[in-house]
Amino acid sequence: MKKIIIISMFIVLALGSCQKLEDINVNPNNVSETHPQLLLTDIEWNAFQVAGVDPLFASRMVLQTDGEDVYQFYKWDRGSYSDYNQLRNVTKMIEEAKRIESKAYEALGKLFRAYYFYELTLTFGDIPYSEALKGETEALYTPVYDTQKSVFLGILNELAEANTLLTDDNSVIDGDIIYGGSAYQWRKFINSFRLKVLLTLSKKTADSDFNIVSTFASIVASQPIMESNADNGQLEFIDELGSRYTEYNNSGYGSARYMDSTFIKKLQDRNDPRLFIFSGQTRVAKEAGLPLNDFTAYEGGDPIAPYNEVNLKAIDGNVSKVNLRYTDEPTTEPHMILGYSELQLILAEASVRGWISSSAATHYANAVKASFEFYNTFATDYAQYVDEAAATAYLLEPLVDFTQANTTEERIERIIMQKYLPSFLQGGWRLYFDHLRTGYPAFRQLTGVTPPTRWLYPNSEYQQNAENVSAAITRQFGAGNDNIRQVPWWLK
Repeated sequence: MKKIIIISMFIVLALGSCQKLEDINVNPNNVSETHPQLLLTDIEWNAFQVAGVDPLFASRMVLQTDGEDVYQFYKWDRGSYSDYNQLRNVTKMIEEAKRIESKAYEALGKLFRAYYFYELTLTFGDIPYSEALKGETEALYTPVYDTQKSVFLGILNELAEANTLLTDDNSVIDGDIIYGGSAYQWRKFINSFRLKVLLTLSKKTADSDFNIVSTFASIVASQPIMESNADNGQLEFIDELGSRYTEYNNSGYGSARYMDSTFIKKLQDRNDPRLFIFSGQTRVAKEAGLPLNDFTAYEGGDPIAPYNEVNLKAIDGNVSKVNLRYTDEPTTEPHMILGYSELQLILAEASVRGWISSSAATHYANAVKASFEFYNTFATDYAQYVDEAAATAYLLEPLVDFTQANTTEERIERIIMQKYLPSFLQGGWRLYFDHLRTGYPAFRQLTGVTPPTRWLYPNSEYQQNAENVSAAITRQFGAGNDNIRQVPWWLK
């Protein structure tokens, strides 16, 4: 009897030990499930990073003096599919949101899907969309390329679904570093982003599959959208390792990078005090003791001149550097994907085009005041130059005053200019794409060298998905015509 009891005890202990051993052998770095809030923080951090200086070269804001930068001279070639890496995390967050039955996290997953696919399709044209990101679940490693029209329809549909999901689930969203968990503010962002996407398609108003004008007006009339700078979709940086401003301590702003003369001239012509925030004074101006708010203390280099010619001018002390605050300060201002000021300019353009009935002039003034307020709040050393009184005076400047624009094109040009001027290290390529869509502002360029309209597909696609990428190129531009000046669907 004692033997049986002893044997039974050994069996129980052995079984218990085996169970504990299995628990111990679970790899904590390779878990099969996690709460979507843990994924959301990382997704937001990556999505809201500063895009760097490449858009500034292309949009005539900075230039290089130690060689020909490919973006400055419109000679770029292949783009990157790195956004698909970010989308993998978004896909996982949606999976986990469905597992725990959280509509809120699923909604944000749809938003970030829409955001990344929007960026990708503007970069390339047709892209993998309907079959993308199915390698793990369906072993689908060579996805077909969807037409750009289909991608845009999908983007708008996902944004509408995201808004609906958050309407049904307005619980606090843990892990949210943008809006502190507010589902309602995310709805404002999502609907404002829907308006941005619809305006991107301003050349497609006749396409009944979109109903762009009526959809735009309906969102404005019936859905929550951004109401002030408090609703800005922006990431605020903090002075802690891993949480500092993206360009902080970036050595790329060294001795060879300077301000573009055409950008500085646009600011000077309008007596725009945001110049002092973006640019440093020339060395000659500093040595002469000119005050910070002296517009003559700033000068740039010609973006289409031979780089050594600009370098000689810089050596003489007559070219401004980028304001050192962007690399010396660990926080600087937040980075926006979409803010209230830009939304007001979207509404102003829609009004000018006759899509909505509200006052374009009012939206325009709101946008300028909001931009000044933003820098007054975050560029504290320059707050006195961008206060409310400065914004009011600025709106009366001859090249700014909206009442002095007499035609539709003149009004749109002024609206786009007010998107352009504060887009310095803000919003990535948004201004460049607006330039492609509207032609404003005009960019200085070498004769016969027009701004590219897209990027070439990555080499990896030719190596791993050749049949589908080749079919997409043929469908869009003709066989073998993958080049940077082919015109994608959205611009036709």
